Amino acid sequence: MASPLSPIPTPPFLSSSSAATTLTRRSLLLSSTLSTTLTTPLLSSSSLSPPLDTTITDRVFLDFSLCPTYFRSTTAVDSTPLCSDPTSLGRLVLGLYGNLLPITVSTFKLMCTSSSYKNTLVHKIFPGQFFQAGRQGRSREYGELHLPPSLDLPRNTETVDSKAFLLKHSRAGVVSLCLSENDDDDEVKLDSDYRNVEFLITTGPGPCPQLDNNNIVFGTVLEGLDVVTAIASIPTYKPSERIRQLNDLAEFFGDERAQKGRTLWNRPLKTVYISDCGELQVAKPSLSPPSLP
Repeated sequence: MASPLSPIPTPPFLSSSSAATTLTRRSLLLSSTLSTTLTTPLLSSSSLSPPLDTTITDRVFLDFSLCPTYFRSTTAVDSTPLCSDPTSLGRLVLGLYGNLLPITVSTFKLMCTSSSYKNTLVHKIFPGQFFQAGRQGRSREYGELHLPPSLDLPRNTETVDSKAFLLKHSRAGVVSLCLSENDDDDEVKLDSDYRNVEFLITTGPGPCPQLDNNNIVFGTVLEGLDVVTAIASIPTYKPSERIRQLNDLAEFFGDERAQKGRTLWNRPLKTVYISDCGELQVAKPSLSPPSLP
């Protein structure tokens, strides 16, 4: 009888090398089984997420101009030219993701085809990040956007749909609906018929992760990145450190003027405005061969 401390004897029909080989094979089989079991759910979960449909369904254009002198938009009772000596900065051609975001895209397209963005300002420029346009306010005369009552825009339910926030502001030329960055006039927002049409375009050179998950990417710049660069290079108002400290102090004490004062920050020191806008009709190629003579 073997002592309790003696090794377990090898069965007579198995040699030591055969036992080691059997255990090794079993260990490998068990390890591979566990590995497959652990990795399979991860692969399955990733394969369940279909790619986002960023097919370009519509193309629109925005022409930008620089007004070196006094800017005054036309009104119903005053046809004075908005700028006597404008300098053209060029045209942006934007491709829109209509399959992914049909409401946002149809609204933006209607704003362009109805010329609602025409003669409105680029009101904020954040160097190295993005610029904003399409701000709504009461001063249409000075380049703020005013939606005409005849323009029947739908309510944008995509602003509360988590799927609408999946695209990222990863490069220059991303077109996005302003939500977290929206600075429309507070009185305009209180209107029951208010519709958000303010947008931003990233300028690069890097991504803007602070915009992700808070604003809706619905298009991209197809042509005119040089125009984006030209707009981004325009100098803006930057408050001094002392003004910033005073503003923070005023906000701490609940002074409403602090918020109003910050609306002037990052405004361009030169007047940049959308001088024209509209839709570009792209001819679809014929699927049938041309008729022979």
